[in-house]
Amino acid sequence: MPSLSRMRLCIDASNVKAGGGVTHLTELLRAADPPTFGFETVFLWAPESTLQQVEDRPWLVKRWLPLMERNYLVRAWWQFRQLGAAAQADRCDLLFVVGGSFATPFRPVVAVSRNMLPFDFAEMRRFGLSKQMLRLLLLRATLSRSLRAADGVVFLTRYAHDAVLKVTGRIKGKVAIIPHGIDARFAKPPRASRPLADCSDIDPLRLLYVSTIDVYKHQWCVVEAVAQLRSQGIPLFLELIGPAYRPALRRLQSTLRRFDPHGRAVRYLGSLPYGELHASYARADIAVFASSCENMPNILLEAMASGLPIACSNRGPMPEVLGGNGVYFDPEDVAGIARALLELIRSPRLRARLASGSYDRALQYSWERCATETFAFLAQTTAGGAPGTPRS
Repeated sequence: MPSLSRMRLCIDASNVKAGGGVTHLTELLRAADPPTFGFETVFLWAPESTLQQVEDRPWLVKRWLPLMERNYLVRAWWQFRQLGAAAQADRCDLLFVVGGSFATPFRPVVAVSRNMLPFDFAEMRRFGLSKQMLRLLLLRATLSRSLRAADGVVFLTRYAHDAVLKVTGRIKGKVAIIPHGIDARFAKPPRASRPLADCSDIDPLRLLYVSTIDVYKHQWCVVEAVAQLRSQGIPLFLELIGPAYRPALRRLQSTLRRFDPHGRAVRYLGSLPYGELHASYARADIAVFASSCENMPNILLEAMASGLPIACSNRGPMPEVLGGNGVYFDPEDVAGIARALLELIRSPRLRARLASGSYDRALQYSWERCATETFAFLAQTTAGGAPGTPRS
């Protein structure tokens, strides 16, 4: 057993290049104090773009190789053939795989389960016969094998834990449920809810949906619901923000041409820098989240912390995260989305109550808590001991 006061940790982030994975890694290490948990040095293997976003720390050593900029198969080969040797050369006591999948014989290993799509076949089928579908099937196999073999697994929500284990079966290692945090710059106490009578076509009620345009995000259903409400004379305007999966973007564009050809009701802004998103939330009156497949919905947390009333999908972990502080809908039911929005639109009092409740709930999700619980779990796993039931 290693000395718990002088341990070394190796973090494999070789497959972490964008999105929630980078946010998790950068915020976790910004909030962390590894020496408190016995880790004197942390070695981080990651692509150059990811390393540039991670703040320097006295205990942090950044590692990079040119092959980390290449495709998934090349990075997988490096994991299998070289990662273990690199960890041994640095005399590491534990390998922490934040991307979830690993192929090295090095032990012990703690993996993070963050990708829900490979474990939900109904959602995977939305991609049809495509490269994306084949990629997800491959991930399903590699992630399942990795999680079963890991000495410890971090799940982000109880929902994800239960759904993944239905596919993988029993896993041998320790388990912890540790949700993400939320950046403090999103924190904005709820403001006064505007009555519908104060809104007009010139100054409409503003809806915001931040998320990747993808086949399981259902932006086209939200667009059609907004069009239905506007046809009833309700002054609404929807902003969509996020990068796009090309086939899903084509479907969204087709829906916009059909229901809002002149751009009077909806505007798609594309992808905005993460550092600017809080300003978009601050301009909105109501947030919408219509995803049908999530592991830990960071965007939902952002809307909660931003003090917005939320119309939300009833699928996946969304009720676990938002609790009773939103109006829920089936994300594939246009009429149901319209009803949920109308319920919020008609009642400023309801909007104020739900916004206050979700804001208070969001305060429970901090990166400091995430970092403390994560490094405590890593230290516990390094120290050995029998697998336990999930901690949350």
